[in-house]
Amino acid sequence: MAAKGKQHRIKLLTLVCLLILLCSNVARAAENISEHPAEKITIAYSSISGNMAPLWITYERGFFRKYGLDVEMVFIESGSTAVQSLISKEVAFAQMAGAGAIQSRLRGSDVVMIAGFLNTMDYQLMVDKSITRPEQLAGKTLAVSRRGSSSDFATRYALDKFGLTPGKDVTILEIGSQPARFAALESGKVNGAMTSVPSTLKAKALGFHTLADLQMLGLEYQHTGLATTQALIKSRPDLVRNVMKAYVEGIHYYKTHRAESMAILGKYLKTKDADVLAEVYEHLGMLLTPEKPYPTLRGIEIMLREMSAKDAKAKTRRPEDFVDLTFIKELDSSGFIDRLYKDQPVVARRGEPVSRDKAATAKVAGAQPAVKPKTAQIETKAVSAPSGAAEVLDYTVQRGDTLSYLALKYLGNSYKWKRIYEANTATMTNPNFLYIGQRLKIPISSEKPAGGQSLR
Repeated sequence: MAAKGKQHRIKLLTLVCLLILLCSNVARAAENISEHPAEKITIAYSSISGNMAPLWITYERGFFRKYGLDVEMVFIESGSTAVQSLISKEVAFAQMAGAGAIQSRLRGSDVVMIAGFLNTMDYQLMVDKSITRPEQLAGKTLAVSRRGSSSDFATRYALDKFGLTPGKDVTILEIGSQPARFAALESGKVNGAMTSVPSTLKAKALGFHTLADLQMLGLEYQHTGLATTQALIKSRPDLVRNVMKAYVEGIHYYKTHRAESMAILGKYLKTKDADVLAEVYEHLGMLLTPEKPYPTLRGIEIMLREMSAKDAKAKTRRPEDFVDLTFIKELDSSGFIDRLYKDQPVVARRGEPVSRDKAATAKVAGAQPAVKPKTAQIETKAVSAPSGAAEVLDYTVQRGDTLSYLALKYLGNSYKWKRIYEANTATMTNPNFLYIGQRLKIPISSEKPAGGQSLR
């Protein structure tokens, strides 16, 4: 009996010691947490527009907190002022137009782009309903704000892709602000104008329609991205890495939670108009925001060529000089981004709700119910092919289509866009030139597309 009592006391003592050790470890863990609170950083953003959605959604849904960051967002309207705030270390990062960062670096700063959230211009060419093909623009007049502006650049770029010469085939008229351009459209003074989202809705209400958008014409342009300094990258790589992780998860949430993301857009854009929010979400969020937010080197090269007319330094610089791809490459090559979309993919067909509940609607708190628009009918028709040959699909181009998108959708791989181009060389001379209503033949492979791929 004495031996059993002794064993019992030993077991009890051992248990007490374990409890003391466990409590000590918990206390030390609590001390460590208090010693390492969320790190306070400031991120600037340079406009109140849908281009800023990746930052707003990442912040609102707590992804910065997830990676130990206590972020303060500040609005700095001027791109040049945002760059100066980076250089002076008043802010750690700035979500801004690429032009400001590029111009600053040409002047000798250490500001670089580490992510690209909008790698083209968000313009659509809105034209009179009587114009259904690009060649019908010949002899017509298009409105821009002023010569050398972004709307002027976009218009001239589009006309070049259409094989039309400004001033010879098409008249370009300097009208001024977007409201002034709308007035010129409505009065019939001009036949078309480059219009950005969500103002495209107003143009449509006036009876105009989209002939093409800049993405469809192959324009790459570093419109909006994330900038920081090389000094911060060198001294705090883990901080930069965590910011990028948060952003990537924020973009994934943006693309997979329609109703919630539109509610956040409504908060910052200060609107309850469900149609406006849907236009921003579909065009900027689903179509133009990349799942893997690499800056566009090709787009920066185009911008440098444009800048070289006024700055000789731009002629000798390479696009690689203006970016640091270290962190986005890490997240890409490690599979971090792919795992997000594998676990919860974006739905394939654009226009469908993309939250976990496919029945989710685009309701925004306090918004008036909008009349549900009729789903655009994409005209497709299978064409019989000889035995052993690939089936051919007749397809009518819709807004936002590119050959790479169509290749991913119908052939299972975006890099197979050349197959579609080669099948249409009789009627198509430029793979970067699509217009709405264009008819294409898509050779459908007998092999089924790989599953789980998301479409943008």
